[in-house]
Amino acid sequence: MRAVRFHEHGGPEVLTVDEVDEPEPEYGQVVVDVEAAGVNPVDTYFREGAYPVPHLPFIGGGDLAGTVAEVGQGVERFAVGDRVYGTGLGNGMPGSYAEQAAAPADHIAHLPDEIDFIEGAALGTVGATAWQALVHHAAVDPAETVLVHGGSGGVGHLAIQLAETMGARVHATASPEHADDLEALGADEVFDYSRSDLADAVVDAGAPDAVVDLHMDQYLQFNTDVVNTGATVVGIGNDTAEGGFDNIGATKGKEVTFQFMSLFNADDLSAILAPLADLGARGELAPVVHRTYDFEDAGEAQRAVLEDSFVGKLVLEP
Repeated sequence: MRAVRFHEHGGPEVLTVDEVDEPEPEYGQVVVDVEAAGVNPVDTYFREGAYPVPHLPFIGGGDLAGTVAEVGQGVERFAVGDRVYGTGLGNGMPGSYAEQAAAPADHIAHLPDEIDFIEGAALGTVGATAWQALVHHAAVDPAETVLVHGGSGGVGHLAIQLAETMGARVHATASPEHADDLEALGADEVFDYSRSDLADAVVDAGAPDAVVDLHMDQYLQFNTDVVNTGATVVGIGNDTAEGGFDNIGATKGKEVTFQFMSLFNADDLSAILAPLADLGARGELAPVVHRTYDFEDAGEAQRAVLEDSFVGKLVLEP
């Protein structure tokens, strides 16, 4: 079968399309015929060597959607022919950038017919991350206000939809060219992240009770300044080693809870993926797919996911 691998760590140019053996399912795994694989920034961290891989060469990629081709021992919830989608591959195990992938049963869920494979591949990591942030960590109530930093990104644009579905009022920061798209996804207010009066604008629009922050290092003090008392700030990503608090007393005064999270810590990804798929089938969540790429262009897709400005996700097709 064909798979996208890297034989050494480095830039996007180290990705190659190779012929490799088809996987066999271990206990508790299924083999999936991959119809589409999502592209996420975290995929590039494994390629660069910032995150460890068990061996080289290595097949990267965390998200997939496709059809079950083989079921390993100990698996009861899935059968050959089932439509599935999943996330969490590529971390200590071969990933999804391949025509077939072996996936632990607790990393996948059934994919309803209403969601096509490309959308399914775009939903896993970002949808599950948004769910963990808003449902598990922040426990958002319908009457609350949510602020999403980086609203045009993969996690951001799903967090907007999920918060809106939960009944919350949703604010987002993003580049101005994406404002109309994010409002169409459910954002009540979209703020240009570069405006000089950003903090005042956010407070005037309604101070948030929860923040989903994809750029945590940039906004530690900002989040403290704009949130309501008792707010929860969920930190998912960071860009640099810079940033911090100028006035940590405000954090104590407002009793702000800071929750740093990684989706890799989730106990059972399937328990998150299943309700996300239900919401998708009802039309309440829909990942935006900005562009699809062939396997041969995986390097360009990984460059674009870090460097280009767009709303939504990128997806590979075998």
